[in-house]
Amino acid sequence: MLYPVELRAQITNLQCFTVNHETFILHFSRYCSTVNLVKQRKPTKTWARTGHRNLLKHQQSGNYYARTFAGGKEIWKSLKTSHRSVAEARLAEFVKDHRKRLGNGGENSAKMTFGQAAKMHLQNIDDNPRLKPRTRDYWRQRLVALTKSWEELNETEVRKITQSDCKRWAGKYARKASPTNYNNTIALLRQVLSCAVDAGVIYANAAAALKRVTIRSKEIVLPSTDKFNALIVEMQNGHGRDSWNCADFAAGLAFTGMRKSETNALEWRDIDFEAGEVVVRGDETTGTKNWELRRVPLIADARTLFQRMRSERADEPLDAKVFRVGECQKALDRACKKVGAERITHHDLRHLFATRCIESGVDIPTVSRWLGHKDGGALAMKTYGHLRREHSIAQAQRVTFTPVSATPADIIAFAAANS
Repeated sequence: MLYPVELRAQITNLQCFTVNHETFILHFSRYCSTVNLVKQRKPTKTWARTGHRNLLKHQQSGNYYARTFAGGKEIWKSLKTSHRSVAEARLAEFVKDHRKRLGNGGENSAKMTFGQAAKMHLQNIDDNPRLKPRTRDYWRQRLVALTKSWEELNETEVRKITQSDCKRWAGKYARKASPTNYNNTIALLRQVLSCAVDAGVIYANAAAALKRVTIRSKEIVLPSTDKFNALIVEMQNGHGRDSWNCADFAAGLAFTGMRKSETNALEWRDIDFEAGEVVVRGDETTGTKNWELRRVPLIADARTLFQRMRSERADEPLDAKVFRVGECQKALDRACKKVGAERITHHDLRHLFATRCIESGVDIPTVSRWLGHKDGGALAMKTYGHLRREHSIAQAQRVTFTPVSATPADIIAFAAANS
């Protein structure tokens, strides 16, 4: 094949040439008669600069990415947007978070294991003065359940725990755990990984995407007034050493709405017969569930119960415990069977108190305060709202626009006043 003189000179000297501003490379075979002209391709540009040192744009997807450095390594994070203004706002948060992690020594603890992060979290729990001992024990139980159901989790580096790992574990654990235990266990998993996030070891919580399961409300089956009274009598006649004490304890729970722990802590000084109320202090160390003292009015049945108990033990000091037993579940179970009532627990007696109050016309916010709730009645409305509606419907039957004619028996004659 023949070429112009100028072209042959370029081929001889450079093995490449330019025609119309396009570069060609010559590939020669072992035979001089075969020469292929191949156009040189420019490398594809993947990333576009934005004028910001930490912000780059992906050419193909159009999405923005944050890029920074730590310990001589590049750290990339998708900002999950193709809008420049949104990307810049998210980049600012990313950079701020990144600097905070470096300040916390995150690079020095990059190989932190889940067990080490869990130890940090347990220490945070112990250092929280607002948490009660039972709450701390419960979270430790959830940690044991988590590590038992996820093999080798304690030895796994937190940066190697992925969202897929968390979802895989959650899928298996949800099939064998109760909804409450499942929800609280994934909450613990998030909290432990949050410790690693705060320490600068990881940038995102892999458990954040786990979904809680719905907890179906337990149907409350409570005894009628007649059944409850028969149940108390049966407990009194149990022929046991503490039969009467157990009956008094059950009645005290039902007549005051106090929690079991609050009832255990009740002392004679807490019952004010003159003011007609009970001062609920809770445990002397941990107080009530929400740490606040509250006052519950003495309903007629409660006053009768406490006056009878006090008359039988008038010589006891004011700091003596009112109830001589701390629980009565076995006696309660036996009595329920005897009188043919559904099994109830100590906490169900608290529900019984609230139910009787609402059925008697007490408004839900007031009942909520008596129970020691701090949500203004939201939980009580959710739990007992159906009772409020039933009461409203019953009261509505008394409202009428139909004229009511008075009968002679309804008319009382009064003597005329002297002028």
